[in-house]
Amino acid sequence: MDLNTVTDVREGRRHEPWRPGDAWLGGGTYLFSEPQPRLRRLVDLSRMGWEPLTRGTDGSLEIAATCTVAQLSRYGRTLDAEAAPLFEQCCRAFLASFKIWNMATVGGNLCNGLPAGPMISLTAALDGTCLLRAQDGSVRRVKVVDFVTGAGRKDLAEGELLRSVTLPARALGSRTAFRQASLYGLGRSGALVVGTLDPVDGSLAVTISAATVRPFRLWFPLPPDADGLRRAVEAAVGPDDWFDDIHGLPEWRRHMGLRLAEEVRRELTGPPVRPTQNTRPVRPTQSVPPTQATPESAR
Repeated sequence: MDLNTVTDVREGRRHEPWRPGDAWLGGGTYLFSEPQPRLRRLVDLSRMGWEPLTRGTDGSLEIAATCTVAQLSRYGRTLDAEAAPLFEQCCRAFLASFKIWNMATVGGNLCNGLPAGPMISLTAALDGTCLLRAQDGSVRRVKVVDFVTGAGRKDLAEGELLRSVTLPARALGSRTAFRQASLYGLGRSGALVVGTLDPVDGSLAVTISAATVRPFRLWFPLPPDADGLRRAVEAAVGPDDWFDDIHGLPEWRRHMGLRLAEEVRRELTGPPVRPTQNTRPVRPTQSVPPTQATPESAR
């Protein structure tokens, strides 16, 4: 798409004053996909020199906003962590060409705030925290589940920049289960559910996205039974929180969200056997008595 209203492109390293009509340019896969009549200037982040992926001394992983999907996929395949398969599973949820993989960035996917954004699903499920930098140089941290506030909406002030997302070591050490559903064989995600089982205290987190206008991460101190999980999802996700567009009606998304959530619960409360197909349900196992779930935003 030729953005014919854009009159200037500046490097992000120059730190020029922000003005109306400015936009951060990462990979550009969204900006150049449709007309952007309000834009006058692009601030290019491609030469910021940020290391795409950095492992902290505490075992955490910092993902730069400019890290591409291709870089994240390659790193995930070599990552020595229990949650490593989830990286590739979420990257594959893009269903995009190699050209998009080599340009689209993790930060761009989060800042678009679209329900089907698989980088939102990945980082929310692994308890990620966004590092945001304002124009005056001040920084603040926001959980991914709180950063995306609705379909296309995010907690990002004018001129504020998403610098990186950090995944804690404890989350990277969790067992994970992944489920995705779409109305079409190669369609956009209509529901995407990730479960994580904490290696330290045995707590379970179930994150629902794509089916909802924003990610919902439900945390259970002990894995619930099927009824307990269903009640927790229905209490946390209101009728207006199920997304409605051409890729799925709210009723279907709710049905799939509940079904996939139960599938990941069964997988993670059963023997630690990794499935050969990431969308194949496993056989039911004996469940643990229900406990009260805590929505992530209330923790």
